[in-house]
Amino acid sequence: MKYSQPDSFGHFGAYGGRYVAETLMPLILEVEQAYLEARKDPEFQRQLKFYNHHYVGRPSPLFPADNFARKLGLKKVYLKREDLNHTGAHKINHCIGQILVAKRMGKTRIIAETGAGQHGVATATVCALFGLKCTIFMGAKDVERQAPNVYRMKLLGAEVIPVTAGSQSLKDAMNEGMRDWVSNVYDTYYLIGTAAGPHPFPMMVRDFQSIIGNEVKQQIFDFEKKLPDRLIACIGGGSNALGLFYPFIDDNDVKLTAVEAAGKGLDTTETAAAINRGSPGVLHGNKTYYLQDKNGNITESHSISAGLDYPGIGPEHAFLHDIKRVKYESCTDKMALEGFKLLTQCEGIIPALEPSHALGYMIEHAKKLKNEVIVVNLSGRGDKDIATVSKHLKI
Repeated sequence: MKYSQPDSFGHFGAYGGRYVAETLMPLILEVEQAYLEARKDPEFQRQLKFYNHHYVGRPSPLFPADNFARKLGLKKVYLKREDLNHTGAHKINHCIGQILVAKRMGKTRIIAETGAGQHGVATATVCALFGLKCTIFMGAKDVERQAPNVYRMKLLGAEVIPVTAGSQSLKDAMNEGMRDWVSNVYDTYYLIGTAAGPHPFPMMVRDFQSIIGNEVKQQIFDFEKKLPDRLIACIGGGSNALGLFYPFIDDNDVKLTAVEAAGKGLDTTETAAAINRGSPGVLHGNKTYYLQDKNGNITESHSISAGLDYPGIGPEHAFLHDIKRVKYESCTDKMALEGFKLLTQCEGIIPALEPSHALGYMIEHAKKLKNEVIVVNLSGRGDKDIATVSKHLKI
């Protein structure tokens, strides 16, 4: 049976939906209507194609990482080079799509949350391109560890607001974004940075990011004349993973592996592995898996990667986990650093700490993966993480 999620109310099985304040519900419905109309509009699709090609730089290459594969004793590894997109990550894909929707709605102000800063940079970039006001909420801890991206956002004309509440990371930045949106419903569009939040955002972000997997489907045939055996992507909220996986969901011979941030270990409280350590709950407008205490309170997450340091996961991933279409594995901070170092020294490609979790997972499980043709989503470049990595890797 062909995959057909979500339903008309934004549910992926038991997950997703719209859990928002009454004042936001009319705006949420307006966003949904605008998007449903836009994706059927040939002019909208023409604009989206134009900016993806001439501004983002798509299609991004599919690169055979033969040195990396040889080092691990693997058959074949391909990297989907989202790090080569304008702004250096996959985030620009849904930012271009959503900014076109926001303009269609007549919005003049854009707000966003960011962790690693790549979504914030991409949002500030498209706001500069289209001349819209931009406010970025960012956890104070992330402002410190992602200083280069903070400067880039400000240089692009965005207002960056450090969030000092809670764990001072991505969850808290999203909280502030939601509060701002409730207070500014008429002129403001919330450009959510991952496949989470109230419907239609998980669906919309997934659809815009699916350009990744659609390109891979064409590109892999140039090399292998067949589909890959496995796709691997890191996962926080889950936009880069869904972007790669979604076009392959009905291809049951292709294994799908998402790698969560285990932080200091799944047996510790310093983790961000919402699937492996969490349970269903409601936050930020949707129902999905979250890290929670026994009373249902959301607990703090930890990852060396700011972009994966979030206590939840997108609702479609929760559904894909439950139906066992995607296998959700994990990688510790330590092994992510090993993945970062190995790819850099084998291929001359410096990855972001986020996709380094996928690489670290491959190092740990090389024996299991050795006979497969694998595509890894290299979702971002690592220049933003050099300061963090330098504190842990002595070279």
